[in-house]
Amino acid sequence: MDPEAIFSVIGLKPGFAFIDIGCGAGFFALPAARIVGKTGMVYGLDPDVRAIKFLKEEAAREKLDNLHLTTGRGEETILCEKCADIVFFGMDLHDFQDAAKVLENARRMLKPTGRLANLDWKKEPMKLGPPFEIRFDHAKAKQLIETAGFCVESIKDSGPYHYLIIANTV
Repeated sequence: MDPEAIFSVIGLKPGFAFIDIGCGAGFFALPAARIVGKTGMVYGLDPDVRAIKFLKEEAAREKLDNLHLTTGRGEETILCEKCADIVFFGMDLHDFQDAAKVLENARRMLKPTGRLANLDWKKEPMKLGPPFEIRFDHAKAKQLIETAGFCVESIKDSGPYHYLIIANTV
C-alpha cells in the first residue's frame, strides 16, 4: 500500500488540515504530515495510548511538528469544528462500535468544502486484514456515509484488497 498515491487520489495538498481517525502508529499520519508541510496540520486520533506515544516519538525523530495527536474514541471526540480539508479513515471504519456517530463527528470537523475519504478492506475472503464478518462492503459503507449527510463522489478499487470512497458534504 502506498499512502502517497492514495493521498494524491484524494487531493491532499500542502497547507491542508488533515484528520486521521484511527491513526494508530502513523502509517498514514506521518506521510500526510510530510505532504501538508509546515503550513498544514495533521490531527490524529486513536484510542491506543501506546500507538499515540509511538507516533509522537516518530514525529519527533523526523522533526515533524505539524501533528496534533489525541488519545480517544471516534464516537466521543471532535478534534475541531469545521477545520479539516480532509477527514480520513484508513481501513478502520468497520472497527467502530458506532460508525454512524463517528461519521457524524467527521462531518462536524470538515470545512464546508472538505472531503471525507474512507479506505477500507473489500468484503472478500482473504488471508489479510480483519475478519470477514466485521468488514463493510462498499455498498454498506456508502449507505453509512450518505446517511451521515455526505454525497459520495466516487468509489473505486485501491489495489487488490481495498476500496476507496471519496465523499463531500451536501
